[in-house]
Amino acid sequence: MRAIAGQVFSVLKQFGSHWWLRHLAVISIALGGVYLFQESRAEWSEMHRWNRAVGDMSLVLVSMVMVVGPLARLWSRLNFLLPWRRELGIHAIVLAAVHTFIILAGWIEWDFMRLVGFEFLQSAGRYVMLQHGFALANIVGIVALLYGTVLAVSSNNRSLKILGGSAWKFVQQGAYVLWVLVLIHTAYFLYLHFLHFHRPVPEPNWGQGPFAILVLVVFLLQAAAFIKTWRGKKERARA
Repeated sequence: MRAIAGQVFSVLKQFGSHWWLRHLAVISIALGGVYLFQESRAEWSEMHRWNRAVGDMSLVLVSMVMVVGPLARLWSRLNFLLPWRRELGIHAIVLAAVHTFIILAGWIEWDFMRLVGFEFLQSAGRYVMLQHGFALANIVGIVALLYGTVLAVSSNNRSLKILGGSAWKFVQQGAYVLWVLVLIHTAYFLYLHFLHFHRPVPEPNWGQGPFAILVLVVFLLQAAAFIKTWRGKKERARA
């Protein structure tokens, strides 16, 4: 069994040693995931199916970025996964951009006032903010997309050379900020949106449970990696 696992790791290492193969693999995973997500909500309108499917897959890729580091720290044999963070992050942002385009074209219909929670009331003859939570969640989503774009654009060797190691690492550590922004944006639309008093309560979104589990798994892996690092430093200091 151990020999088989070793062979699997060897194949994955060789496969992941080429950047273009990593891109191809992540694109394949992303497309497959988007298709499965939209199929899981066949009863929804086409726009909302694809909107949520693309957004969900973007979240999955960002989550994978967040767990690669802790996994490598906890099990050194998984260090070969570290280079994958670049491609996972880049295509997560590409999907986030597509997700945003679908919302603007299909839901908001390019009315940017609606994007930030305003609705035009014929009786008042002006825009009135009716959905404060919707506005805040979308603003958080826009900030996350812009922030993620900076991370994606700088995820290359040329940026590393221009910025220098320390500055480049500081920029890339912003992935934790991106993760928090994505969680806030996603949590609103999973748990809070459409729960206003004047709207019928919709059927529970099946993604609520998996989202909570996903967040818990990422948190536990991050915490375990932190504890292991802290203990290791303590032991070395004593030695």
